[in-house]
Amino acid sequence: MKLHEVLTIDLAQINKEIEQLVTRDKDVPKDSQLSHSILQLIGSGGKRLRPIMVMVGSRFGRKAPGRRTYQLAAAAEFIHAASLIHDDIIDDAELRRGVPALHIGTGTLAAVHIGNYMSARVIELLSKYRGDKNRYVHDLSSVATAQLCLGEYQQLEQAFNYDISMAQYLEKSRNKTALLMATCLRVGALSSESSRELADLLYSFGEALGMSFQIQDDLLDYTQATDVLGKPAGSDLRHGQVTLPVIFALRDPELAPAIRGITPGSFSAEVGHVLELIKHSTALQQAEAVSRDYLEQAAAIAGQLSAYPAHADLQTLLQYFAARDH
Repeated sequence: MKLHEVLTIDLAQINKEIEQLVTRDKDVPKDSQLSHSILQLIGSGGKRLRPIMVMVGSRFGRKAPGRRTYQLAAAAEFIHAASLIHDDIIDDAELRRGVPALHIGTGTLAAVHIGNYMSARVIELLSKYRGDKNRYVHDLSSVATAQLCLGEYQQLEQAFNYDISMAQYLEKSRNKTALLMATCLRVGALSSESSRELADLLYSFGEALGMSFQIQDDLLDYTQATDVLGKPAGSDLRHGQVTLPVIFALRDPELAPAIRGITPGSFSAEVGHVLELIKHSTALQQAEAVSRDYLEQAAAIAGQLSAYPAHADLQTLLQYFAARDH
């Protein structure tokens, strides 16, 4: 069963709200490239992890999730999808989920504007919820306009920087991935009138899950084939993304010179050779251990919420992320 089925979450309703973010915008013609591109992007698949986290968070509140919660779930996916557009441009990636990345079909300039529109559309939606009672919804817009952009910039700025520290890598991962997942759980909880203390615990749980998720994602570059990834294996290494496996591999004096020799002008054979060196080192196991440590942190936080019926949903999320770690 898929994750949303195990959690009994109505994914069709979430998808409907996501589409309506475009189709109900009177300023966007239905036959425009903007509308067509976004609907194609959001319809191309994806696990909908962020909307699912909004819905899980909402189950910890005093009231049942309503239309607003579904709209927040849709907004979370819009933010995520916009970040993928920018990621693919920064990485010069040609594939996303096994099909051409958006900028390949539209051109880079148009894709940048499409991603910007999606972020702005989220802010427009969230601005409708005003007043002190609804201040929490602006958590999502702040992630969209600040933290995610910062994470993307850090990724661009640190390309081929083999002197990146562990702290810099973790900060980039937190901004790029973990904070949005954490915010989704907190916003979902507050949308159904949970206490602030409970929402903050869910935020910490989501942040730890998100950090584990990003490390796992970085590991896939070395452990999965191109047809599974939906993009060429080794893409991170080819584009100078110094992820956790590379950081650990750089600590091996025998591997470091070969890794540092990878530049924007390196040939595929050279990149492939270094990829194999890293795969056969202990770097992947060390990165996996860090990922498991974050999962254990998340499990400890979930343990503090065992009195809530929705605690079972947190366990489901933990099992899903743990399975992805193998």
